[in-house]
Amino acid sequence: MRFQRQGQSLLEYSILFIIIIVAFIAMQLYIKRGFQGRWKSAVDELGDQYDPNKTNSVYTYMMTSNGETHITTLRNTVNGVDGYYTLRDDFSKVTENKQGMLKIEQN
Repeated sequence: MRFQRQGQSLLEYSILFIIIIVAFIAMQLYIKRGFQGRWKSAVDELGDQYDPNKTNSVYTYMMTSNGETHITTLRNTVNGVDGYYTLRDDFSKVTENKQGMLKIEQN
């Protein structure tokens, strides 16, 4: 009689364990959907993502260039003929600034 009760108790625990496992497997879909819903709401809070076909941008553009030119003038006599070379120094600095707004919309 005693062994029969132990076997019955083991069988009851096994059935209870199987029911709990089946319940977890059945709830897996709902838990997964809950996590996916939370992820979606978190991503939606970030706002709209970048779309290259519909964008507005403000830009500031600055270009600076420096230039130097050196030309030298010297007097030189070759075969009895006087010749001259020119000496010239040019310095230039150019700065270009642009600001604006770029709006692109495609349908």
